[in-house]
Amino acid sequence: MKGGGAYINIGSSSSSINSSGSGSGSKMTLGKSVKMYLTIFIATTCIYMVLYQYHMSREPFSPSEVGKHQEKSSSSSYIASYLWSPISLLMANNLTSNNATTTTTTTVATTTPPLYIITPTYRRPEQLAELTRLGYTLKHVANLLWLVIEDANKTNPLVAHTLDRIGVPYEYMVAPMPEKYKQTKKAKPRGVSNRNRGLEYLRQHATEGVLYFADDDNTYDISIFEQMRYISKVGMWPVGLVTKTGVSSPIIRNGKLDGYYDGWIGGRKYPVDMAGFAVNIKFLRQRPHAQMPFKPGYEEDGFLRSLAPLDNNEIDLLADECRDILTWHTQTKKNPPAQALNKTRYSNTNLVHIDKLLVRP
Repeated sequence: MKGGGAYINIGSSSSSINSSGSGSGSKMTLGKSVKMYLTIFIATTCIYMVLYQYHMSREPFSPSEVGKHQEKSSSSSYIASYLWSPISLLMANNLTSNNATTTTTTTVATTTPPLYIITPTYRRPEQLAELTRLGYTLKHVANLLWLVIEDANKTNPLVAHTLDRIGVPYEYMVAPMPEKYKQTKKAKPRGVSNRNRGLEYLRQHATEGVLYFADDDNTYDISIFEQMRYISKVGMWPVGLVTKTGVSSPIIRNGKLDGYYDGWIGGRKYPVDMAGFAVNIKFLRQRPHAQMPFKPGYEEDGFLRSLAPLDNNEIDLLADECRDILTWHTQTKKNPPAQALNKTRYSNTNLVHIDKLLVRP
């Protein structure tokens, strides 16, 4: 019996060893599988988060505000991209989540005062580049309508294509400069007809919110857009890179507006830069004759004067009570028009297509 017991024990030991080896291999295989599935799960989760953030960044302008151009991408495109994400196969509450997101978006759009950004533009080599730069800044701002108004007799398909590609809700219009100002040999009042056309549009379509003149060659910190959204009448703040002083700004003394600091005062009551103020829509509508004058150098002053009566204590002082610079009057280097493409030499090449995208005066 002892011998048999020894045999059994030995057999048991051998069996135990084999089982142990097999179990160890199985555990190793299982561990690799778990690691692989965890990697896949984390990767797909990241993909889903990126798609979700992309969708949120393209939050549409509230449809209840004004008639406007709608973004080309609708919720259907979001659902399509979502369904392509592998993580959607693991989530049964797709529709519930989507409805919750839509409800949240609608709530935000309804409770957040809208912004109307008026941008004058004109045909030049830098036009599409500057609109692209400004457009992708505005893309980070919610509940916004971009009024792009060109000094031209008809719209430009290249501009429309660029605006569509950026995806910011917009209206694209034209407002040519009156001929009598085009013929003058003196400084021309650029952008005035464009901005006045924007004011006309807002009087017809907008009832609340804030308007801002954003030139396409400036640089903007997006926080200024959120600050100006709650202006009660008129708001002002500093603008960097303006004239020899390096900045144009309201002067604040003991918490109150006490004048203006600018490299050129020129007898102006409001010596401010175009990028340094915004106006509440309701306040504007109470002044039906307010507009910008065709007087080079005095456009801002003339417009702000036309908003009278306006007391200094009614002006909101933004950008940390005008102690910070959130907008800059940057100017793009002027480029000469591109030379004509030799279509004989470069026929059947990509250059033929690129040449169509070049903006020539």
